[in-house]
Amino acid sequence: VQLQASGGGLVQAGGSLRLSCAASGSFGSINTMAWYRQAPGHERELVAFISAGSSTTYADPVKGRFTISRNNAKNMVFLQMNSLKPEDTAVYYCYVVYMARSYWGQGTQVTVSS
Repeated sequence: VQLQASGGGLVQAGGSLRLSCAASGSFGSINTMAWYRQAPGHERELVAFISAGSSTTYADPVKGRFTISRNNAKNMVFLQMNSLKPEDTAVYYCYVVYMARSYWGQGTQVTVSS
């Protein structure tokens, strides 16, 4: 499974971005899909995940601002980020679980200016 993330960039505080991640390769149904982020000097942390049945969970700092979704037919996961804050600045990584194995995307930079 190869993951390609896109959609990062520079945005002013209060703005929005939509991240996308496409999974490619020969495989069946993907189980959990998620987004993590890592800010400089910090550990990688979970932002949101979505189950195969589309149940979602969010980290407290992003609740009410971020929305995770998936397109199972296209093996894609998305992260709609609204009301962005400077503290959301980080490299965002997509993550999937398939056949009990974990896979990471290459990361996409999100920078929020104040």
